[in-house]
Amino acid sequence: MPKKKKAKQKAVPVFLEFKGFLSFLILHEVSIKPLTGEDLAKKIGARKGTILTPGTIYPALKKLRAKKLVKYTRFGRKKVYQLTEAGEITLKEQYKLFSKYFYGLKKFIRRKNK
Repeated sequence: MPKKKKAKQKAVPVFLEFKGFLSFLILHEVSIKPLTGEDLAKKIGARKGTILTPGTIYPALKKLRAKKLVKYTRFGRKKVYQLTEAGEITLKEQYKLFSKYFYGLKKFIRRKNK
């Protein structure tokens, strides 16, 4: 009696880590409109399909502030982040790099239906 071949499970390799895009996504989101850290965590987390913790978002914001790419304005206890002029220039450069790296992949990238 011939043996049945087992169906191979497809492995989903993880080569592209989300962490590498966190600063880029923060700059992108605050370029659209000023946001709090909580708002950023929700928006970027929704892209990933998870919830970002303060331990993820605030260290990244702190680094971006240290590089003078974002600044904040206080409204009570909340800090609302926005791009600086240097942040705008950096984001434009990052858009160019992103386009260069991912050129030609548009036909393979599909948005999930919400």
